[in-house]
Amino acid sequence: MPLDPLSAVTTALKDARIIPDVIAESLDFHPSSLLVVSWPSADANSADAVDPPNGAEALLGNTLTKAQTKDEPAVAFAPMQTPDGNSSYTLVMTDPDAPSRRDPKWAQWRHWVVSGIKAPPATAFETGNLAAKLTKPSSTPYIGPAPPAGTGPHRYALLLFEEPSPEFAIPSDAVECQAGIDRRPKWNAAGFAEAYGLKLVGVNFFYVVG
Repeated sequence: MPLDPLSAVTTALKDARIIPDVIAESLDFHPSSLLVVSWPSADANSADAVDPPNGAEALLGNTLTKAQTKDEPAVAFAPMQTPDGNSSYTLVMTDPDAPSRRDPKWAQWRHWVVSGIKAPPATAFETGNLAAKLTKPSSTPYIGPAPPAGTGPHRYALLLFEEPSPEFAIPSDAVECQAGIDRRPKWNAAGFAEAYGLKLVGVNFFYVVG
């Protein structure tokens, strides 16, 4: 019997050891939202397109290239329960394999943190346009994957958290608001979520080979 989509997410995370390397087993994570992250092609017909022809998309462990993922991606998600109009979300992208999976002494490397994301409206399920609305600038601006040559496949985890309230904001003096290259290594997504009362609701991931 084929897995339902949410069970397939959990299975893929365990197979790739995103659980427990990024998400603790003790969290007993069960996704409640299907997260889609895609990199539209340069010649996309619509700026709002989430998955245009010739673009790239994270597909629970597929391999993409540095070139495909160099620009900030588009985000879409489908909550399994219709969100109320006040729900907002934070998305992060993190690399637990820095500088390599064999020697992750710089892990996790923080690639992206953006808060204030709004879920698509309830009517999105009828139209099929599940694009999320980013209402705030990124706290940590997006930097695409750049695994060092010879370090093998790196996992890039994309974690979607529900925020504790519509007023949620990452403090301006938080490390997540420090974008310098030297401030991004040795970060911990789970610790970040715990510190701010964020609830993990959706996950996706992909590989890029160094």
